[in-house]
Amino acid sequence: MSPSPVAGFTATSRLDKVFEVGIVLKGLDGLLEIAGGVLLLLIKPQYLNQLASTLTQHELSEDPHDFLSSYVLHSTQNLAAGSLVFAALYLLSHGVVKIVLVWEILHNRLWAYQGLIYLTIGFMAYQIYRFSYSHSIGLVLLTLFDAVIVYLTAVEYRKRKHQRVTP
Repeated sequence: MSPSPVAGFTATSRLDKVFEVGIVLKGLDGLLEIAGGVLLLLIKPQYLNQLASTLTQHELSEDPHDFLSSYVLHSTQNLAAGSLVFAALYLLSHGVVKIVLVWEILHNRLWAYQGLIYLTIGFMAYQIYRFSYSHSIGLVLLTLFDAVIVYLTAVEYRKRKHQRVTP
């Protein structure tokens, strides 16, 4: 198998390759979170309400009970400026930490594996807590993806740690 093109990380097995793809996806997710956080800091709740109304108006005129359109419209109507700031700071901090950890993992920094594992488990716990209120399928899927990342990161961490111990 050819060496990985990403930084100092070298994929030597199929599991390594899956880990590498998952880590790169985590990094891209971190970039999207930062972009989303910046947007939330710049957007006023009234504009978000107006945008949601415009985007859902046609669908709701055809089907007033459309689940997705109703959900989007209801969600934006309940937003307050304080909750947007909280969401923005949450996304920004999560995104920055995630990118730093992914960068360090791709440069074979052993401490970053544990950091990613603990951070991801913490966010999984929060996602499960949020699911108890929202019942969002998206949260379930995100939590399952995170569980796979935790497993792959733990496997890779043990392998890297063993490689450092034995010359």
